[in-house]
Amino acid sequence: MHDLPALAEIEKEIKIKKPDWLRVKLPIGESYKHVRNLVYTHKLHTICESGSCPNMGECWGAGTATFMILGNVCTRSCGFCAVATGRPDAVDWDEPQRVAEAIHLMKVKHAVITSVDRDELKDGGSIIWYNTIKAVKALNPNTTLETLIPDFKGEAENILRIIDAAPEVVSHNVETVERLTRQVRIQAKYRRSLEVLRMLKESGMRTKSGIMLGLGESKEEVVQALEDLAAVNVDVITLGQYLQPTKKHLSVFRFVHPDEFAELREIGYGLGFDYIESGPLVRSSYRSEKHVFPGYGRKQWIEEKKMMAHLS
Repeated sequence: MHDLPALAEIEKEIKIKKPDWLRVKLPIGESYKHVRNLVYTHKLHTICESGSCPNMGECWGAGTATFMILGNVCTRSCGFCAVATGRPDAVDWDEPQRVAEAIHLMKVKHAVITSVDRDELKDGGSIIWYNTIKAVKALNPNTTLETLIPDFKGEAENILRIIDAAPEVVSHNVETVERLTRQVRIQAKYRRSLEVLRMLKESGMRTKSGIMLGLGESKEEVVQALEDLAAVNVDVITLGQYLQPTKKHLSVFRFVHPDEFAELREIGYGLGFDYIESGPLVRSSYRSEKHVFPGYGRKQWIEEKKMMAHLS
């Protein structure tokens, strides 16, 4: 068994230069400014900013954003995540209505909501989650909704609140392969995350999960993780490149070539997933408006294969 490479070992190697395929455009444009102003005016948090997402310019420019509820301080200290760790502020019970109003003002057809972990709360924050989903749906009846949830320590009562609120998609990320989970996610458990996804799917939810690459995992381990997710009938998978947010976070072990992401996409569809986003800049909520519709991704993949067969 091999663990994440020690920092000293990495520093002995020639510094890895970020490849051209990871270059992104700076966020600009009127649509981007409009979304930014709405977020600030309504005192909302977004994972786009807190998570230093490389797609913020593209998504905000298209008039969409991933809202982060329950504050911007997390009770967990994952080695990959740029969100601050510490003692969170008290729960803001007015937040659900503010999120709903912001989504209404943005006039988006699809919204994504995520949150920090609130392990200090008896309900893990699930009541605010329930209230937010209900508020968004009440004010935005034509807006589809994806919720990217924490594991709630695997406690069924809290997970059932999400199920009862009935968002169109429920996402929970395993983030990495089983061997690296303890170092990458620290307080999380790989098998517990699979159990959460199983519970969601068995309750009729459309489920989604994501994995970061470039942390020292092998291809075989990634395929095993995909097989584990397929075994609990996850519908949608996202695969993206891990990017180190600060020097205090885990180092990038390697930059994965786009061809490898394309190969994993093929493997994933072969395992039966309904939709797969796989590429260096893919993040959990990237193009998530397409993940709502059953059969869309697989149909697109089949058409691509027919076209390639015809060209050859």
